[in-house]
Amino acid sequence: MHKIYVVGIGPGEYEKMTIRAANVLKEADVIVGYTVYVELVRPYFPEKEFLTTPMRKEVERCRMAFEEAMKGKTVAMICSGDAGVYGMAGPMLEIGENYPQVEVEIVPGVTAATGGAAVLGAPLIHDFCLISLSDLLTPWETIEKRLLLAAEADFVICLYNPSSKKRHDYLQRACDCMLRHKSGDTVCGIVSNIGRDGEICRVLPLKELRDTEVDMFTTVFVGNSQTRECNGKMVTPRGYRDV
Repeated sequence: MHKIYVVGIGPGEYEKMTIRAANVLKEADVIVGYTVYVELVRPYFPEKEFLTTPMRKEVERCRMAFEEAMKGKTVAMICSGDAGVYGMAGPMLEIGENYPQVEVEIVPGVTAATGGAAVLGAPLIHDFCLISLSDLLTPWETIEKRLLLAAEADFVICLYNPSSKKRHDYLQRACDCMLRHKSGDTVCGIVSNIGRDGEICRVLPLKELRDTEVDMFTTVFVGNSQTRECNGKMVTPRGYRDV
C-alpha cells in the first residue's frame, strides 16, 4: 500500500510544529506544498525532494502528490496550521477516491486560531467560531450571513484571511456586519506572523478594529460580550470564578 501524509506544519516556526509532523517530514521522500509553505520547511529538511505549485493550483498539487506516491515514494503534502482547518485534508481525501492504492493519513497541526490565541492571552476559553473572509470559494453573501448570526449569538469570532490586495475593505465590511449585534467597545485582538519573525499583536476595541489595516498573515479575534482586557491580554471568561 502506498502512503501519503497530509501534514499541518503549524504557524511556520519549526519549534511550533508537532513532534509527529516533524517525524513524518523526516521520513518522507518527497514534500509537496504551496510555494510559500515549502520555503518555511526547506531549511530544516534540505536533503528532501520538494515539489510546489502556486496558489489556486490546489487540485493540481493533490494529483501531483498522488502520482509521486504511485511511484513508491513516501509523500508528505504540507499545509500551514492544521491540514483539516481550511487546509488540504479535504481535497486530498476527495481526490484520493481515484487512487484506491494510496493510503492517506492526516497529521494535525497548530492552527492560527489557537496559535494566535496563545499570543493574545485567552480569547477562546468559551464558545467560538472560525470564519474566513476570503470569497474565493465562498460567496460574500454567505460569509456575511455567518458573521451576522455568529455576532447575534454572541460567539467569540476568529477571522481568517481578513484582507488582501483585492479585498482591502473586507475587514471593514465584516466589522460593520458584527457591529449590528456587538458593541463598538467589544474587546478584540489581532496577531500577525504568528510564530514567525516579525510577530506582532494588539488588543483593541471593535470600533477601532474596523479601521485597522491588516493582511493575509493576520488573524483577527473579536470577543463576545464578556471578553475583557486583563493586563494587556485578551481574556474571555468562562465563569470558573463564579462556581
